[in-house]
Parts: sequence; structure tokens; C-alpha cells
Amino acid sequence: NQSINQSINQSNIQSIKMKVFSAVLLLVVSSNVCDAFAPSMPAFTRAISSNVANAPIQHLNNNNMNSMSPIINSALSMAAYESPEEVELDVEERMGKSIDSVKQNLVTIRTGRASAAILDLIKVDYYGAPTALNQMASISVPNSQQLAISPYDKATLGDIERAIVESSLGLTPNNDGDLIRINIPQITEERRKELLKQCKAMGEDGKVAVRNVRRDGVEAVKKMEKASDIGEDESKDTQDSIQKLTDQFVKEIDTVVAKKEKEVMTV
Repeated sequence: NQSINQSINQSNIQSIKMKVFSAVLLLVVSSNVCDAFAPSMPAFTRAISSNVANAPIQHLNNNNMNSMSPIINSALSMAAYESPEEVELDVEERMGKSIDSVKQNLVTIRTGRASAAILDLIKVDYYGAPTALNQMASISVPNSQQLAISPYDKATLGDIERAIVESSLGLTPNNDGDLIRINIPQITEERRKELLKQCKAMGEDGKVAVRNVRRDGVEAVKKMEKASDIGEDESKDTQDSIQKLTDQFVKEIDTVVAKKEKEVMTV
């Protein structure tokens, strides 16, 4: 009987070990699958690369961050590719999104002249749902120093006013019960210097994002070479192409940042 009991206990232990191993294996596989498909999810919080766009310039409040999040959190190394060309296309698309995020962020920096674009990232609490201001109202520019906001629903005037005040754009809305008018003050020399720093920081964030995409693309190509899916020459050619894309997009970031800096410094 003792021998039989020992045999049963050993069998139970083996069964438990197998169940534990299976559970751990399932968790690992599930985690990898989620990571692999995460870039295709519509959440903009993965915006630009694994570092940059996860921490975009915080010049708006938390309710305004959905489109900031620049950003493209690349997971190229987790994805399955059938060819080097597919990797290149994905790299180019992700780098393009990095550029788009930089441009969108730069638009929000005011230059002392009225522009409806500076309100693009403002979100209004509309019946509990964060909603883009430009979807709730028409925004006009009566003159070079003023914006006029006309809500489609007049009941939202207070909510819109509050959202503008709570943003860190430094604007003071005037609510007359029908329209919200915003006078755009001239910026001081000291403020211009601060804005220039913001422009440079946004540009650097974009460059880091592009380089992170390059890193992931190169890793994906190396894995294909290691798996003997492609040859050494094809691997090198693809990596060279990815580097050329990187140089191209970094140069484009420098161009858009320089253009914005010129606008900031123009009195």
C-alpha cells in the first residue's frame, strides 16, 4: 500500500508540474502575441517610438494628450515579415508618422500672431467624453491678434472656456455668452527664447523616434539573415536603405524645426 501511495503521489506531483509549466508557457506566448500586435492598435499612446513619443512635450494638460502621443511605439522586432522590402515599407511608414507628430506638436507653439492651429490639441469635456475643440466649434481669425470661437452648441461655452484656461497655452478666453474671443498677446524676447528651446526639444524627440525605428528595422533584418531567410548581401543592402531613410527623415525634421524657429523669431 505504501508503495502504491508513493507512486500516486509522484504521479500527482508530475501532473501539477506539467500544469504549472503549461500555464507559464501560455502567459509568455500571450504576452508576446499582444506585444507583436500592439503597433497596429488604434491607440495613439504608442505614438512615436519606444521612448520619445511615450513622453511628448508636456505643454498641454492631461486631457489634451491623446494626439500628442507623437507618437509610433515601434515593435518591428516582434512582427513577422516575409521580405526585406516589407521591413523597409514599415520603417518608412513609422518614420513618416514621427515626422507628422513633430509637425503637429510644433503647430501648437504660438508665435504672437493669431492662428486657429494653436487650439488643435485642446480637448473639451463634452458630456464626459474628451472631444477636440475644432469638432465642437468653428474657429475664425478676425485679425492678426485675435481668435473667435463659435460653438455649435452654445451650452458648451463654459466647458470650452474651461478647457482653454486649463491648457498651458497661456491664453485668456473672453466669453460673452455667444462667442469666445481670445486676444493673442505679443510675446517677449525672453518668451521667444523659451519657445525656441521647445522647438528644438520637439525636434530632438522626433529624431530619437526615427532612430529607434531604424534600430528595430535593422534588428528585424538581422533576424531574417540569422534565420537564413535572406543572404548577407541582401541584409546589408536593406540595412543601408534603412540608414538612408533615417538620414532623410532626420533632415526633414531639421527643416520643419528651422521653419518654426524662424516663425517664432519673426516680430
